[in-house]
Amino acid sequence: MLKGKVAIVTGSTSGIGLGIAKELAALGADLVLNGFGDAGDIEAIRRGIEREHGVRAAYDGADMSKGESVRGLISTTIAKFGRLDILVNNAGIQFTAPVNEFPPPSGTQFWRSIYRPRSTALRQRSRK
Repeated sequence: MLKGKVAIVTGSTSGIGLGIAKELAALGADLVLNGFGDAGDIEAIRRGIEREHGVRAAYDGADMSKGESVRGLISTTIAKFGRLDILVNNAGIQFTAPVNEFPPPSGTQFWRSIYRPRSTALRQRSRK
């Protein structure tokens, strides 16, 4: 169904993003994985997707909170695969702690760091 299409899934080295990437691969899309994590683990994920689904999969560790990195991710994808058809904006960071340990919500660096990757990435990608 998606044979010949190319997808970037940000935040796809684990969790929901990885699930989305695997589903796109199962439908035939070539992929660019993106996110943070152990290099060996990410490479094993990338190879596993290629092997299991017969698609091409690449990895780009671009930081979605930095505009230049986002633009580089798009350019690198197009240079490698010749196109970009699908973009899933899933990147984000998480803070795991009991609710009473969360910082106050307004104006803190903590909350800016949570939301900046998504808003920066969205703005940068929509400019093209």
